[in-house]
Amino acid sequence: MTNHQSMLHNKSDINPPIAKKIPFQLVKHGDTRVDDYYWMKLTDEQKLAKNSDAATTEVVAYLNAENTYREKMTSHLADLEVTLFEEIKGRIKQTDESVPFKDNGYFYITKFEEGKEYPIFTRKKGSLQSKEEVLIDVNELAKPYDYYNVAGKSVSPNNKTLVFGEDTLSRRQYTLRFKNLETGEILPDVIANTTGGATWANDNKTIFYTRKDESLRSYKIFKHKLGTDPSTDQEVYHETDETFGTFVYKTKSKKYLVIGSYATVSAEYRILEADNPDGQFRIFQPRERGLEHSISHFEDKWYVYTNKDGAFNFKVMTTPEHKTTKDNWEDLIGHREDVFVESLEIFSKYLVITERINANKSLRIMPQSGGEH
Repeated sequence: MTNHQSMLHNKSDINPPIAKKIPFQLVKHGDTRVDDYYWMKLTDEQKLAKNSDAATTEVVAYLNAENTYREKMTSHLADLEVTLFEEIKGRIKQTDESVPFKDNGYFYITKFEEGKEYPIFTRKKGSLQSKEEVLIDVNELAKPYDYYNVAGKSVSPNNKTLVFGEDTLSRRQYTLRFKNLETGEILPDVIANTTGGATWANDNKTIFYTRKDESLRSYKIFKHKLGTDPSTDQEVYHETDETFGTFVYKTKSKKYLVIGSYATVSAEYRILEADNPDGQFRIFQPRERGLEHSISHFEDKWYVYTNKDGAFNFKVMTTPEHKTTKDNWEDLIGHREDVFVESLEIFSKYLVITERINANKSLRIMPQSGGEH
């Protein structure tokens, strides 16, 4: 008998856990389906309760039994597992950093240090030769948790406050936290069950963020004022159509806050001046099934990336800043049957359009003043 056969023989008395069956009827569209394991489906409240509920405890106990069974059955591979892990890790450059990018007077850098699992986010003011400032050392924040992830980092317009999302459950349900970048203090404002991102208004104290429903659909936009109780945050938009999700962002021009709603073949946007966060959002163009578009602002006009008028390869249109409905849109880059327009990026002097021709991607550069490079 080989060593491998001997090890398998010794494991023959290890019994796998057997999940109990509790029939549960699911009725959809007039059809009834019986799910014997529906009892394992936990609600979001149970997951967030961290095993305080009996049903939660039972599910976790079964999952732990499955893990124990797997560990016993593969115990003879433990040394190989370590060898493979060390080989893979050895092929990764552990001490590394991203290419710096400049935003609002600071260069932002993401760093990894040898022996540390998580990134360190830093910045330098004005020049890459300036003193480095640590925004977040995720390795420190992650210490109390088995799982930890940071998302949606955003610095206030005056560069003094950082908002970021943290997920400690691996459910992509982020809690927003705030850090005073002058003192290093973590502020008391804590906002649970968000998508992880937040958008600053230009007053440096108001943020807009998105919440998820039970199915993890992004469905509501809220407004929070720094220093206030998050339970009093104002709901500014509710996407009631379950086929749509919603999000919020600020235009690259920093002039407008935008609430977007999207579905497979439709989109809709609401806009508000970022200097007026307590104002009312207004619809850019009412949603229409089949009308896909996205919007970007520059100076006195909007650029619209869209499939309007049957442009299946998409095109770029423009419209006056205060006349945004589709009857005001005019072609800037017309539709072409042999060229797919993938995206548009706006710079102070140029437009950069990503196009795909014969399956090959290319960049098209157009001066803002007209003409083409």
